[in-house]
Amino acid sequence: MRDLNEEFGDIDVYLFDQLLRGRIAPGMRVLDAGCGGGRNLVFLMREGYDVCGADSSAAAIEAVRALAARLAPSLPADAFRVEPVERMSFSEASADVVIVSAVLHFARDDAHFHAMLGECWRVLRPGGLFFARLASTAGLDGQLRPLGDNRYVLPDGSTRYLVDEARLAAAAAALGGTLVDPLKTTLVHGMRSMTTWVLRKAGA
Repeated sequence: MRDLNEEFGDIDVYLFDQLLRGRIAPGMRVLDAGCGGGRNLVFLMREGYDVCGADSSAAAIEAVRALAARLAPSLPADAFRVEPVERMSFSEASADVVIVSAVLHFARDDAHFHAMLGECWRVLRPGGLFFARLASTAGLDGQLRPLGDNRYVLPDGSTRYLVDEARLAAAAAALGGTLVDPLKTTLVHGMRSMTTWVLRKAGA
């Protein structure tokens, strides 16, 4: 019997859904912004995708480089870079898919959120797919303690930058992106709410 964890890693189930729908396909270049240790890249590396990523943590990049050395040794040395999402050095319009999973909700304020979002959009080619998972206010009425700048203390005690449907719609309109799927939100009762946001960039 196959070891599914070995094959797929700890891939986000909603990202896996995009794979199942064929929206992320062999031959595409996939950039993971805020990649951490590469939990969303195991399957892509195994299948020979052209993957790259950035993370501000040197330890995380060391881990994802070790993963690549084992699963995808043909990837270039600079595929994974120690740099913040808002200041990535990848070329403009160089990725077919940009993943930013559980990252945007660590924004310090509105300016930081839009800087990260804008940089992800910059590196995405026209017609490309943008996939984000981020904390939101959905289903948490009366359970959040506001700190200002759209940052809140969640019921689980963590502090996150939160969005809502209206703010995501406004951001998509400003970018010129269109929703690929309706927003999907997972509510973990008494803890947090996570929204999946998938856009298509205008163009070819």
